[in-house]
Amino acid sequence: MNTYHSISAYPKKKSVVTIGTFDGLHVGHKKILERIIYSAREIHCESVVLTFFPHPRMVLQENSSLKLLNSIEEKISLLQKIGIDNLIIHPFDKEFSNLTSEEFVKKILVDQLQIQKIIIGYDHRFGKNRAANIHDLIHFGEKYNFEVEQISAQEIDQIAVSSTKIRTALENGTVTIANEYLGYNYYFSGIVVKGNQLGRTIGFPTANIQIKEDYKLIPKKGVYLVKSILKGDLVYGIMNIGTRPTLNGTNQTIEVHYLDFNEDLYEQQLTVEVLEFIRAEQKFDSLEILKNQIQKDKEKSLTFILKEGK
Repeated sequence: MNTYHSISAYPKKKSVVTIGTFDGLHVGHKKILERIIYSAREIHCESVVLTFFPHPRMVLQENSSLKLLNSIEEKISLLQKIGIDNLIIHPFDKEFSNLTSEEFVKKILVDQLQIQKIIIGYDHRFGKNRAANIHDLIHFGEKYNFEVEQISAQEIDQIAVSSTKIRTALENGTVTIANEYLGYNYYFSGIVVKGNQLGRTIGFPTANIQIKEDYKLIPKKGVYLVKSILKGDLVYGIMNIGTRPTLNGTNQTIEVHYLDFNEDLYEQQLTVEVLEFIRAEQKFDSLEILKNQIQKDKEKSLTFILKEGK
């Protein structure tokens, strides 16, 4: 897959296009993307996904608290697996948002992307103030000689999946529901940094993971079963997201205690897949009680691991 970081970088090849933020790249998105790939092959064109960063809501809505399901790197990786020919990640700013609908169609789709066909959701809106809809796009298709294929409301509704529902599930700690909607396990990546190393003193050393993308959605505070590939092997772990109230902490941390793994991970980049919610974060009266609870968490996680391995 070719990745371009502006529309002008695309080398003007005839294309079948879809447009969207595609946050999460869930099963609903995949339905559209598979249709793009098939259609492009059918008429001997390139398949193109046009997406934007930052997310338009982050630019157009003041004090937007929107958190995203995918970092840019994750989105690139997921699209590559699906089989798209070209990904364009165009910088979204207020100047770009002020393009009229016809300017967008003529300058971007027709002149730059040499569009032959666009496949788009029934509710897609575009142009300045998102004023144009699918009917306007069909009109422009007739004017500029490209085909418009609409993903019907019924098809989209049958999938019944949206990035908003996935975000809500993760914020509520219902990870299994989020993973079902996504079609894969929710994950994040980060660098292992030094913490206060308390875990070692109570027999549960942890990898303290720092995520550089502050826009990445972090699931609800609590304890989770997770898994990672460490030095080529699949290793399960118990992750705590929270402020460590037993230690009177105030800053949120992400710490993973890996089961059956004791090697040094400092400064390494780790990818963590989130599998199950074990319990909410809570404050304990002593480190000994915390230690006993972590042991119970480990025992409970073994039930989930056996279920996952069946």
